[in-house]
Amino acid sequence: MSAAPWLTVIEGDAPLILSQPHTGTSIPPDLMTRFVSPALARRDADWWVDKLYDFGQSLGATVVHTAISRSVIDVNRDPLGGLLYPGQQETGLCPATTFDGTPLYRRGEEITEPEIAERRERYFMPYHAALATQIDRLRKKHGKVVLYDCHSIRSVIPHLFEGELPVFNIGTNSGKSCDPALAAKVAETCATSPFSSILNGRFKGGWITRSYGNPDLGVHAVQMELSCRGYMDEPAEPSLPGTWPTPYSDARVAPMRESLKQVIDACLAFAKDT
Repeated sequence: MSAAPWLTVIEGDAPLILSQPHTGTSIPPDLMTRFVSPALARRDADWWVDKLYDFGQSLGATVVHTAISRSVIDVNRDPLGGLLYPGQQETGLCPATTFDGTPLYRRGEEITEPEIAERRERYFMPYHAALATQIDRLRKKHGKVVLYDCHSIRSVIPHLFEGELPVFNIGTNSGKSCDPALAAKVAETCATSPFSSILNGRFKGGWITRSYGNPDLGVHAVQMELSCRGYMDEPAEPSLPGTWPTPYSDARVAPMRESLKQVIDACLAFAKDT
């Protein structure tokens, strides 16, 4: 079901929520001329992640998805502007730059504080109201629920981190957002896949993982940040026109889909184990 033109909530009965806060690419018309370019404003989207996880619905998962580009507002950031990773480069609630540090807005068209407040009210609050509603609904039904936050990122972004990321980057807010047994099972599943993995490395979970993960109340939050090279081809220069994103390919994503199904199965088995 759709909660708004830009916000989609598909209710399932399983004790699992797939949050997809960064797969959107929609940009309001009034911002099209203020951004340096639409392509630049969409560069840091979590490309094809909604397709990667579309098998979740057949398992009874609930999906919460925004179509709005993270360059308009990032619903996985502190709504008051606080930092997730003090001392490290990161983008904010309404980013001024891309992950590479490139300005998003044309000179003289930069975002203002009143605009940030308006976007927070229009987009951030409804997304989180939807998440909270679904968590409450499923907790009443099952007692225990896994909130799985779906993400992806380019493997190499010198402005944000050194070197190349592992393919599976599992975040549990340094062990605070979920039961250790769930974190261990997800990490074990990823470790036995064909892909490299790490638990609580550069990415430990964003605002969603940190805000909702509360094992004592039966809410177990895990962020999965996939390096894009695990399921799509990454050009050496993704900033060049026409090179990013590379197309979605069923054959290319098949190994990753199989691994993700095993991860999601592990999450469901944990949630259903009473």
